[in-house]
Amino acid sequence: QLQLVESGGGLVQPGKSLRLSCSASGFTLDYYGIGWFRQAPGKEREGVSTIASGGGSTDCVDSVKGRFTISGDYAENTVYLQMDSLKPEDTAVYFCAADTSGWGTCAVHEYDFWGQGTQVTVSS
Repeated sequence: QLQLVESGGGLVQPGKSLRLSCSASGFTLDYYGIGWFRQAPGKEREGVSTIASGGGSTDCVDSVKGRFTISGDYAENTVYLQMDSLKPEDTAVYFCAADTSGWGTCAVHEYDFWGQGTQVTVSS
């Protein structure tokens, strides 16, 4: 069974950091494009950061550039999202997803498998 499981979310103060993990079972992550997406209440799901099967990464929104870093530990079959200098507007449910084409685009519809999401709340 193909499965993605996110972890690492929580409640943090503005300016603090969190590291989200996306662990895969039933398939090997390094053959897929992996994306982190987020969805805030009342808003559409949006791409945050992605990593292609070849290792190239993309920031999907300008607001996370210089603050968020996506990386893969393929020995652990896990992709991480390091989030620094968090802001209240980063509050959302964060999802990871796998793109079987390997491209790792920022488009939600390109992704085939999704995790259940993890809540990130940034508040003082």
